[in-house]
Amino acid sequence: MTHLLQFFTALGLVLLTSAVVAANEEQRTKNQEQGAAPFRPEAGKFPPLEKAHAYRGELVFVDHANRRGSLRLTSGGIFRTTAPHPFALLPYAIVRYHGAPADLRDIPLCTMLHVRAFLPPDPKTSAVPVLPVNNREKSPAGNLGTAPAENHVLLLEDEPSYCRREGLVWRLKELEIKNREGTIVASREAKNDAKTKPGDETLTFDAATRVWRGRECLRIEHLIAEGIWPAEGKKALGGQAMQIGISWRPTPGGVFSRFHLSDIWLDDEAMQNATQHQTELHKTFIRSRWMPAWVDAVEYGKFGRATVTATLFGGMDTSLYADFKPGITALMNAAENTLKHTEGGTAGPTQMAARGKLLEVTPLPGKTPLGSSGIQIRFETDLITEGMRPTRIVKVRPNSWPDVHLPREEYLGNGASNIDERFPTPAIFPTY
Repeated sequence: MTHLLQFFTALGLVLLTSAVVAANEEQRTKNQEQGAAPFRPEAGKFPPLEKAHAYRGELVFVDHANRRGSLRLTSGGIFRTTAPHPFALLPYAIVRYHGAPADLRDIPLCTMLHVRAFLPPDPKTSAVPVLPVNNREKSPAGNLGTAPAENHVLLLEDEPSYCRREGLVWRLKELEIKNREGTIVASREAKNDAKTKPGDETLTFDAATRVWRGRECLRIEHLIAEGIWPAEGKKALGGQAMQIGISWRPTPGGVFSRFHLSDIWLDDEAMQNATQHQTELHKTFIRSRWMPAWVDAVEYGKFGRATVTATLFGGMDTSLYADFKPGITALMNAAENTLKHTEGGTAGPTQMAARGKLLEVTPLPGKTPLGSSGIQIRFETDLITEGMRPTRIVKVRPNSWPDVHLPREEYLGNGASNIDERFPTPAIFPTY
């Protein structure tokens, strides 16, 4: 009888302990869910960068006209077996390549990119698949975190853009070469922090790797001919600081996640030249496609007159914003979230845009969030169009910018807004 009483007493303690543990686990799960509540951007508000989900991946597909594509994300698994993950750029997204503003069309496939992204602001109009909010905690094919629901990008940047923004450099430690190809051991470090010792990474290079020095573009054989690199064997590189471009390509030897050097910038002048070239390319692009913005408010007058207050989007060269001055003639046209003009069709956006003058060009107070230029304009027109409403996207062109017609894939025909027009199906291809 005593043994039986002891047994049930022990069993009761076990059950009580299990219940307490289960209750604690349940409460901890609730606390984690409350503390990590998903953040979704709101229309008319620039989301804070610190709430974005960060990841890194290889650009494997680009649909530049619809500002979307796919990335193969890094993880602890086998990189080459990871399925590409679709992403879409937010209307105010910042894209940077070689340390300068860029469009998706400027970035070569296979480039490794750093990403800051959010959940779709409006799942009903998402240009890419909408996933469960906890999808980054799932592990498709053993690759945890390679399909996050945060697939609407605020910041997309290549390696030198990321390093320059974060104050980082790559220090090259050791080289091994044979037949103009091989590996380099390097580490990404804070430029002015000699105490922190980050881990080394092995990167491949080959005869197609571009080496930039001042205004020169060199090949690997040039470095060998000058005696800077050996033709064969190993050489210590002494931790020389520089910027590098990183891509991915299949690697022999069964290595899971080894990346490739597409470019090496040996000095600051070389990097500055690359940045300036990309800057000029993007300035030409924006002047032909107009400056994107969103509408903050509309004051309606009589017979179609209105004054539109709008915030210009950020991340572009300062010379573009300098063209917006009080008193100048300008045009404003409605645009879709992919930044396609919604009015114009084959006539071109200029013929359908609202015309008027800029009454004010005002710097906004406080810290400028990423995605915003920090510049607000007031535009007066005598014939406002339907698409100019608060939180909607518009495009603005100072009259000094060129008046050009856009290619068919970059505007909506006759203002159409059905889903097939916005995100084309295979029917866009001709039947032969």
